[in-house]
Amino acid sequence: MVKSKTEQLIIDELERLAPTHGVDIVDVEITGATKAPCVRVRLEGEGGASLSLDEVCAQTAWVSDAVEALDPIASPYTLEVSSPGLDRPLRRPSDFMRFQGETCELTTTATEGRRRFKGVIAAASDTSATLELEDGERLEFAFDDIKKCTLKPVFDFKQKEGKN
Repeated sequence: MVKSKTEQLIIDELERLAPTHGVDIVDVEITGATKAPCVRVRLEGEGGASLSLDEVCAQTAWVSDAVEALDPIASPYTLEVSSPGLDRPLRRPSDFMRFQGETCELTTTATEGRRRFKGVIAAASDTSATLELEDGERLEFAFDDIKKCTLKPVFDFKQKEGKN
């Protein structure tokens, strides 16, 4: 996955510390203005377990201390620590393997004039992921070319048979 140097620096440090706190770092993203960016850290329990709001709050102190010790951003910034949510980012090969069969939206470096793709994760390996698009076409993407990928949950709002 394509990450900025600063994002990768933060990810590496948090992943080094996370096991001692019983969590897994899902993603780190720096967004917003250059003068006052937002550093978003998404985490979950080990093995993909969900975290409650209280559990996320309890993790915020060590995350804040770790990011502050790195001092990766010269200007003031906002730190957000949260769970991944429904539109969970996928960053590692293991994420793509875990969510095989799920729908995602992927942004990649320019590929024949197209950069955004939406489809079902049909396959994943240590080096690439294959999406099956809505028209049935299958495209393989090297992880080094993927800029961003998020799950896109599919909701079925049809009423179940026998229910009014």
